[in-house]
Amino acid sequence: MTRRVPEWIGSHPDQKIPQRVRLRVFERFSGVCQISKRKIQVGEAWEIDHKLSLKNGGEHRESNFRPVLKTYHKKKSAQDQKDKADTYRKRSKHLGIYEPKRKIPGSKGTPYKVRLTSTGQRVEKR
Repeated sequence: MTRRVPEWIGSHPDQKIPQRVRLRVFERFSGVCQISKRKIQVGEAWEIDHKLSLKNGGEHRESNFRPVLKTYHKKKSAQDQKDKADTYRKRSKHLGIYEPKRKIPGSKGTPYKVRLTSTGQRVEKR
């Protein structure tokens, strides 16, 4: 009869993952990188990845971990950051609290106004 080991849950998102937990995660996935689906060789750099990243609402717990080769982990983390930024920007724009970095001259939000005279000449007014 085997002993059931309770799932490890981090007390805060920055808590270091213990070596015993890293070993359990590695063995649960049979040492296969979960992005490239390639067996991780001895001496290769690999990291623990959150299936659902912390930025996007994932939890710092063992059931959310998976082994990933270091090069693939960097790419996935960059994509997670991009997705989070896009989501934040879209939500902010939808709620009316997003302001674009550059405003179009002559538009509603800028102090520059363009007026046409009776002859059709543009007169910029500040």
